Amino acid sequence: MSIALPSVSLATGAATISPVALFLQADIVVKIVMLGLLLASIWTWAIIISFGVKLSRTRKGCDQFEKDFWRTEDIDRFFEGKSKSDLPAAKVMAAGVTEWRRSTAARAIDRDGTRDRLATAMSSASASEIDQLSDRLNILATVGSVAPFVGLFGTVWGIMRAFTSIAAEQNSSLAVVAPGIAEALFATAIGLFAAIPAVIAYNRFSHGINRLEAKLARFADGFYAMLSRELEAQK
Repeated sequence: MSIALPSVSLATGAATISPVALFLQADIVVKIVMLGLLLASIWTWAIIISFGVKLSRTRKGCDQFEKDFWRTEDIDRFFEGKSKSDLPAAKVMAAGVTEWRRSTAARAIDRDGTRDRLATAMSSASASEIDQLSDRLNILATVGSVAPFVGLFGTVWGIMRAFTSIAAEQNSSLAVVAPGIAEALFATAIGLFAAIPAVIAYNRFSHGINRLEAKLARFADGFYAMLSRELEAQK
């Protein structure tokens, strides 16, 4: 009977090694680390979902906008109907049309100056839209780079606690060391759980932003060429 007791105790101890039990048994410092990483993970997934939906809608909206734009025969009428759109392509078009109207309002038109101002206005509008769209990506980059080190801090603290338990009880058995090591490894796991999706999402979204920026640049170049030809026809 006395031989069976240790095995029952070990089985009971193994059964209590669950995420909730590890958190409840952890040191206050490790608990703070775990909670911080868990909140960072929730925040990361919220950004991933919302930004993914926004980027997809923006890309599809710009595609449709450009198709409609190149099919139209009256740019002024199209501009009046789309001037209030929040799409990046619409903002680039608005910047070009606005600068065109300002530069061609005078009797003597400076063609070279008008071309330079058109290029600058549309390029600035494109850069501004890309900056606004990618504003929250820095959060993903921060979580992806910092979360593993925060989890590592929890790991180091848990191992220190394990060694402290050994010194306090003068016993290096697995029953004494296991809780501290388990909570340390759990903190590392939470850190990786927060960091890995953030890094993957950041890379994918950065690629999507770069593609959209290139698309806006091509649209601006095409519109600039159209306005340049119209400028040459001005007397």
